[in-house]
Amino acid sequence: MGSQQKDATSSSSSSSSFSHFCSSALRAKTLEPSFNSTSGQGLIRRLGVLDLLLLGVGASIGAGIFVVTGTVARDAGPGVTISFILAGASCVLNALCYAELASRFPAVVGGAYLYAYTAFNEITAFLVFMQLMLDYHIGAATIARSLASYVATIFELIPGLKGNIPAWFGQGGQEFFGGTLSINILAPVLVALLTIILCRGVGESSAVNLFMTATKVVIVIFVIIVGAFKVDVDNWSPFAPNGFKEILTGATVVFFAYVGFDAVANSAEESKRPQRDLPIGILGSLLICVALYVGVCLVITGMVPYNLLGEDAPLAEAFTSKGLKYVSILISIGAVAGLTTTLLVGLYVQSRLYLGLGRDGLLPSIFAKVHPKRHTPIHSQIWVGIVAAVLGGLFNVHVLSHILSVGSLTGYSVVAACVVTLRWKNRTGNQVCSKYTSTWCEGVICLVIVACCGFATGVLYRFSASFIFMIVAVVIAIIACAALFCRQAYSDPPGFSCPGVPVVPSVCIFFNIFLFAQLHHEAWIRFVILSLISVGIYAFYGQYHANPSSDATIIYHRAPEEDVH
Repeated sequence: MGSQQKDATSSSSSSSSFSHFCSSALRAKTLEPSFNSTSGQGLIRRLGVLDLLLLGVGASIGAGIFVVTGTVARDAGPGVTISFILAGASCVLNALCYAELASRFPAVVGGAYLYAYTAFNEITAFLVFMQLMLDYHIGAATIARSLASYVATIFELIPGLKGNIPAWFGQGGQEFFGGTLSINILAPVLVALLTIILCRGVGESSAVNLFMTATKVVIVIFVIIVGAFKVDVDNWSPFAPNGFKEILTGATVVFFAYVGFDAVANSAEESKRPQRDLPIGILGSLLICVALYVGVCLVITGMVPYNLLGEDAPLAEAFTSKGLKYVSILISIGAVAGLTTTLLVGLYVQSRLYLGLGRDGLLPSIFAKVHPKRHTPIHSQIWVGIVAAVLGGLFNVHVLSHILSVGSLTGYSVVAACVVTLRWKNRTGNQVCSKYTSTWCEGVICLVIVACCGFATGVLYRFSASFIFMIVAVVIAIIACAALFCRQAYSDPPGFSCPGVPVVPSVCIFFNIFLFAQLHHEAWIRFVILSLISVGIYAFYGQYHANPSSDATIIYHRAPEEDVH
């Protein structure tokens, strides 16, 4: 009898725990209409539209503009220009989705995490954060190592130091234990310097970003202008020597060269006029990047035949072959400036995401603390700096580069889905239940079908399967998109409105997941394992501490009335 009571008690306890987990995981954040903020606890609004544009450009264009343009051109030929245009067009569609949500919720940090929390639920938002954060942490450490290598190269220009800089200082790293440890002293020093700048305030970090981004853009424009005089148009023929498939494959590769424009969305709480300026910053910075990438592509493929381009430094080698070695030095300076801004913005975005989760209770409250004088999330900033410094200083994180981009593609896809679902939420008719399922659930199922079809098409394309199967997957995705269009009622959001909803977000989801299928298979494994770990962390900590409507912290509030109109 006692045994039966124990079993019943245990069963009841398990059922209660599972019920609590489900109720917590499925709760969503509701934006409060309050315009008040607690004095001293919020970030300060100092960023104008120019700052936001430079923030996006600084995040997107690193040293890759001097390298990836040439490496992809070796396969796609002069058609690499079309690869960048196609990838840029795809990113513009994603940027339209980000711009709508940044305009809709313009008053606070959070980005994709906040949008998922509001449109879907708590567990989805936490999963998005974890996938993004792993990308950011590994990416920051990788960039720190690359920056250290470029800085060490510049040091070697000094006569007394050439050939005398040890590997452990900045050139790659001194390896121990079979390469498990790879000591690099300069990488954490550079991370520490940028972290100090970020801790001092958004004004100081914005000034550094402005100077370095301006330097980088000026050098890129100078390279384009000088290179234009060395172009031989005969090198552009044949334009697509290996066919359109290589151009399309090139587009899937260079897509990631544009990643970074979403950083602007995470500066919402520090923007002077967020509802107007955030969409301009997101879309404007992306269009600037597209123009610069296309210009470099035209120059590099016009200067040297595509099959003669180098692998490690194709642009620098192209100018050297034309007797313009001084341009190669400028390219190295531009690479340092580019990597500096990319690392700076990456560390900035990470701290703002940690701030958002600290406020909501999904992470310890120490991450929610904002310095009363500097108006920066100093604890979050120091934490992300420590993680980047440790990873960059002790490990050869370059070997993990093939599992990156999962977070970006996941975040972009969820943001596109948020645009669609948030358009439903203002229509009470969408909550009416049919015989089997609600219209809202039906819409979510259609979005999942679009994503699955994108993954299936990507896998089929990757393994060169029959074109017929790819057509079938695309047709199913089109039918799901048509169902979204015909069976849902949509409202117009305040502020900037993404055109073509639900078609544009559906295309974004399809292509993003198509690209996800092109990643290394270890990236897929990373996605699954990290998702399981995230659910575990949420089950043991997040569900008990999260409070999306807590009055103890600054609430997520809409933009002040003067910013709305």
